[in-house]
Amino acid sequence: MATTILDRLLHHFTVISIKGDGYRLREKKKTGMLERQRTRKEETDTEKDEKKKKNR
Repeated sequence: MATTILDRLLHHFTVISIKGDGYRLREKKKTGMLERQRTRKEETDTEKDEKKKKNR
């Protein structure tokens, strides 16, 4: 159903593909928010590894 609706709308228009980071992602990179999320994930992975070692 959604495909049909999009097809009927888009055949009248020209689709422009934009590459690059959006403004939200750019702001997160500026504030360092993405780096903090990666650090938390790395900490979680480290904790999982430690638990596996204890269970052996």
